[in-house]
Amino acid sequence: MNKTIKSLKNYPMEELNRIKASLKEKGIKIYDFGTGDPREPTPDFIRKALIEAVPEVSQYPSVAGRKDLRDTISQWFKNRFGVSLNPDTQIIPSAGSKEAIFHFPLVFIDPEEDKKRVIFGTPAYPVYERGTLYAGGIVNPVKLKEEDGFLLRLDKIEKSILEETKIVWINYPHNPTGAVAPASYFEETVRICQEYDIILCSDECYTEIYFEEKPHSALEFGIENVVVFHSLSKRSGMTGYRSGFVAGDEKIISLYKKERANFGVASPDFIQQAALSAWKDENHVSERNRIFKEKRDLFIKFLDSIGLTYLYPKATFYIWIKSPSGIPAKDYVKALLENGIVVSIGENFCSSVEITENNCESEYFRVALVPTLEECKEAIKVWEKVHKSFL
Repeated sequence: MNKTIKSLKNYPMEELNRIKASLKEKGIKIYDFGTGDPREPTPDFIRKALIEAVPEVSQYPSVAGRKDLRDTISQWFKNRFGVSLNPDTQIIPSAGSKEAIFHFPLVFIDPEEDKKRVIFGTPAYPVYERGTLYAGGIVNPVKLKEEDGFLLRLDKIEKSILEETKIVWINYPHNPTGAVAPASYFEETVRICQEYDIILCSDECYTEIYFEEKPHSALEFGIENVVVFHSLSKRSGMTGYRSGFVAGDEKIISLYKKERANFGVASPDFIQQAALSAWKDENHVSERNRIFKEKRDLFIKFLDSIGLTYLYPKATFYIWIKSPSGIPAKDYVKALLENGIVVSIGENFCSSVEITENNCESEYFRVALVPTLEECKEAIKVWEKVHKSFL
């Protein structure tokens, strides 16, 4: 087995599945705030579109995807971000955003070149690093700091490192912290990437889950060297459908589309037709955000009442919470887990470099507001008892 891959720790969500199975065996009621997989039903009209699109004879889909889906995405992007994209040359439907994010470095990283470094912030979605390692690139995690608003600051990175960098991954609104980036941040980040001929990859999976001002897309601030990744998983409750798109710089998209034929990841036609109906509708998005906001507000009130510190979530359905003063996050999270409250400890979002260097300690943990509102209310009562046990 590839020694680099063998050295990686288990994928964090798989570890959470193991913990949940253990709790279930013990008969403990589980409140799963660990995996970002919301339980609100996929809207009826999307399910109906999929069912009606299932063909009598199933045939291979194309990497380019349906023309009407690309046209619809182009129109949606124009309406949402004010950016015009050519549906034929600047958009590729994908099987969710994860596979596209993972495969991207396989196309653009050459292990024989000097320019093979990939920068990403940490804590982070693990796929930025893992895709880089599978492609033979050099991972360059950058610690995100509370004082910087958990923004990946390229202006603080040495020029010699930037000169060796092929790809920079940013993700705002951010998983796991929920941090949101202002326009000035995107302007500067796009400028630096263009200056150093770096491909800026912006994972925009959470731009449509917001409670205040609308989050930005990196493409609002430049097209050259910029690629964005979007998904219907969270926006439309379609995690199991695996549907999204990649868009941006025409030259990059053209090359990526050509090579994606090797991966066997073309989205099935009936999934694309369900996606088409989802991108055309905003009412269900507003309704889902209303529900997420209810859960967010409920938890903010609770966290304030017990005195826990957290990053105020303007977007995403995540809350990045700091363990009580003087109590190691591992101990606090363990107590929650033992009582059925499943959360993700901050260390799940560390890079392999941090783990190797024993620099993976985190005082934070992440709550994903995916249980129902009623389940959230029940969990808070349990959590309050756990918290009092530490006082």
